Amino acid sequence: MIPIALSSPIAGGLSIGDAVVIALVAVGCFFLTVGTVGLLRFPNVYNRMHATSKPTTLGTAAIFLAAFVTFGPGEEGLTALVGIAFLFLTVPTGAHMIARSAERTGIPFLGSVTWPDEEAARRDRERALETDDRSATDDADA
Repeated sequence: MIPIALSSPIAGGLSIGDAVVIALVAVGCFFLTVGTVGLLRFPNVYNRMHATSKPTTLGTAAIFLAAFVTFGPGEEGLTALVGIAFLFLTVPTGAHMIARSAERTGIPFLGSVTWPDEEAARRDRERALETDDRSATDDADA
């Protein structure tokens, strides 16, 4: 059920809610198409993973929002919002896991791109912890 504010007709007998749904579905289809083209065109797993995770998340979220506008805040609309939350929580995690797996199995990056050195990352974390510890000690002394 579309809320009353979105159900008033505009030019051509199309309601505002219908226009919003059409726009959201069009945006969703555009982003899904961009993600598919990126999947087919990019050369390696890292670029393909990036090309599919970002735009397909936005495209699917736009289509879920169109469902929310169509059905309202009832059961179906709530399901659409839960779907958006699920997407935003799982897609970045999945993309990160794919990238880490590809790196660990030895799939190389292209060009001069490198994976962060584990030893350098450990040193950076230790420096950050030392800085935090000094700040906490200085605050306690004050």
